[in-house]
Formats: sequence, C-alpha cells, structure tokens
Amino acid sequence: MEIEEAARQLLKQAVGQRASDIFFLPAADCCRLKLRAGDLTDLPALSQAKGLELINWFKYQAEMDIAEHRRPQVGSMAVDLDESRYWLRLSSVGDYRGQDSLVIRIIYSLAESRYFLPEQFQELVDLCWRRGLIVTSGPTGSGKTTTMYELARRLSRTKMVMTIEDPVEVHEESFFQAQVNEAAGISYASLLKAALRHRPDVLIIGEIRDEATAHLAVDAALSGHLVLATVHAKSTFQTISRLESLGVKNNELVNCLTAISYQRLLPGRQGPGCLLDLASRDELAAALANPRRGDFESWEENLAGLAEKGAITRDVAKQYACG
Repeated sequence: MEIEEAARQLLKQAVGQRASDIFFLPAADCCRLKLRAGDLTDLPALSQAKGLELINWFKYQAEMDIAEHRRPQVGSMAVDLDESRYWLRLSSVGDYRGQDSLVIRIIYSLAESRYFLPEQFQELVDLCWRRGLIVTSGPTGSGKTTTMYELARRLSRTKMVMTIEDPVEVHEESFFQAQVNEAAGISYASLLKAALRHRPDVLIIGEIRDEATAHLAVDAALSGHLVLATVHAKSTFQTISRLESLGVKNNELVNCLTAISYQRLLPGRQGPGCLLDLASRDELAAALANPRRGDFESWEENLAGLAEKGAITRDVAKQYACG
C-alpha cells in the first residue's frame, strides 16, 4: 500500500501541474525524476530501490512484464484521482546497464482541456462530416490524442467508430477498440482488413509512425471512411511533407486529405490551453500543389491576438512563435 500511495501522490502532483509526462531515468546512484509541464523540470531524486519499486508498480498495473528490463515495452492504464479519471500511456526501455527507464504520458479528458479559440475545435468537428483523412500534428505532450478522441466521441452519437491502436490509450465504451499485437500476429494491416468488414463510419488509426501505418490511413480514407490520425510534425503545412516522407504520394493526399491541424499546449494567464492552426479547403489545396511550403496558416496572428487580449504573455507568444 505504501508504494501505491507514493505512486498516487506523484500522479496528483503531476496532474496538479498539468504535466504531460513523468520521467523515471536511471542514474549510477539514484533514479532521477522529471516532469514535463511545458518545460522539463526536476523533482527530488529517488533511491534506486524506490525508483525500481515505483516503476514495477506502474508496469504491473499496465500489464507489462516487470521482469523485462532491456527490451522496449508499452502499456496503458486508467487511474482515478479526486473523482476524475486519467488515462496513462507507459513506455519502458532499459539503458546500457540493464536498468529500467519509464515514461508515463498523462492523457486528460476534454472536460479538463481548454482551447484558447474554441471555434477552431468546432471547425474541426464540422470538417469531420466531409470524411477523408484528418491529421492532428504537433510535438509530444501537445494534446493531440485528446483532440482526436473528442472528435470521435462527438461522431459516435450517430456513427460507428472503430480504433486500431498500439496500444489502446483511452478506453471508450462508445467505440469498438482493437489493439495491435505483433507477437500474436495481429498487425495494423490485418486489423484494418477486419475493420473494413465491421463497416465502421469512423476509423482512428492512432499515431502514424511509419510507412506502413501511413499507407493504411490513406487507403482507408480513399475507400470513403473518415480517418482520424496523429503525427509528429513541426508545423501545419510541414505535416504534408512529413506524410510524403513516409512514402505517401502527393496525388493520394490531394484525393484523401480533408484537413490538417497543428496544436500546442500553451501556458496561459488562467492556466494551460491548446491553440490550433487549422488548414482545409483552399489553403490546404494550395499547400498540396506547392512543393515549397510555408509553416502555418494563421499561427502567428492568433498568438499575437491572444497576447493582445492578455490570455498569454508576450514572452509566451515569442517563445512559441515558431510552433
């Protein structure tokens, strides 16, 4: 019970700071502990024994192998804190000494999220009725998964939603969720074939990480489904270049890409909030037609507007000017 209480107190501290990630990093004589809440900050280091106890507790709760300290593993779990539920995505890998490191991603519900410009999210909701591929991009910890899931929740009231994930990050009763398991021969490709036989209206293909996943997302979108996916990219229009670098042809994107949205979690005067930069229709078509692309549609103007209204400081606007 003592280790469980320590884990819960750590999670409460992270949530209280609106942290996106908790890092357990092995060192020669201790376990370093860090939080990412915008910038990376240090917490008091733990002893090696206490760090390993906490890592093993989290791995066990997430159904990971606590005896494996070298090979990469992923897992997920839910935790209830102060009458709110949070979903955690875990990733572990051993260092060169065989000591475990662990990163815990905290996924917040939309009810606890704040959009600086709520009309941007509503525009995304409206674009979902056009079908095709909608990609949400941004760096780690920018709230991409939260945005994608909330879009699907809105649609699930009248549409069949199926997810293909590795692993399932957020358990949602209104979706049909399938999980990749390469060890059991359950791949993205085999699940996509099964998904199409289930006749979903909306497919969530989690994160586009490689060429195979990118092609699956495009093929599903070209077949007439609405496909929601995330990708790591440095700006709105460079999301197109990122997909092309994964082997997707430009003419395929022209025919399937409905919208791209870049987002960041910004520190605001009244707490953190998401700012989106959204491209669709004419501006998206123009970017697809031009191999020399800029970065953003209206990012800098929106930052300046938020600073002018006092929603963020001018220092924050300057810090995030490049996305």
